[in-house]
Amino acid sequence: MAKVNFKMPDDFLRKVSALGEKTDEIIPRVLEAGGEVALEKVRDNLREAVGRDTKFPSRSTGELEAALGLSPAKMDKNGNFNVKVGFSEPRSDGESNAKIANILEYGKHGQPPKPFLQPAKTQARKPGIEAMKQKLEEEIGGL
Repeated sequence: MAKVNFKMPDDFLRKVSALGEKTDEIIPRVLEAGGEVALEKVRDNLREAVGRDTKFPSRSTGELEAALGLSPAKMDKNGNFNVKVGFSEPRSDGESNAKIANILEYGKHGQPPKPFLQPAKTQARKPGIEAMKQKLEEEIGGL
């Protein structure tokens, strides 16, 4: 049986070992950097979707867009960190922001769908990954 040994550069090993101790601090900041990219894409798509192609003048109050936000990075029950883009609740009129966003995304009888979440997910994938890579390199460089 063959045996292979790799010698890693000492500088790299020092950074990886320091990262191991600070992983719980660094991962949330990296995920939030990617989440900010996704949040901006959702916000841009929402602005374009609201009031577009309507038979009557838009009655938008801007409350849905104002309720859009990014959750802090939290660890789930499986030990994975997550950030979420979503809407805070409730609205001033008692309705649910999630319900209104769902109707806007998928439509209803007499109202065609105006997808803004699914396209944002697709549009934010590569820039989000790049933002997270850049933030990770920045965090590792600071060790």
